[in-house]
Amino acid sequence: MSKACRICHLIVEKTANMCPSCKTQDLSSEYTGEVFILNPEISDVAKRMKISKKGHYALRVR
Repeated sequence: MSKACRICHLIVEKTANMCPSCKTQDLSSEYTGEVFILNPEISDVAKRMKISKKGHYALRVR
């Protein structure tokens, strides 16, 4: 099971202690939904989630 950052929703490895994107340690293993953002400049999902970097993101993090 992976973890997701509560701030930027980036999904990281379960052994990670820090989000590589926003440098916070606020990670959770409780998240629902996943989305891969390949081109954030033209993605409507990325714009709605306020994502500016490509990657693997959780839709909702608890």
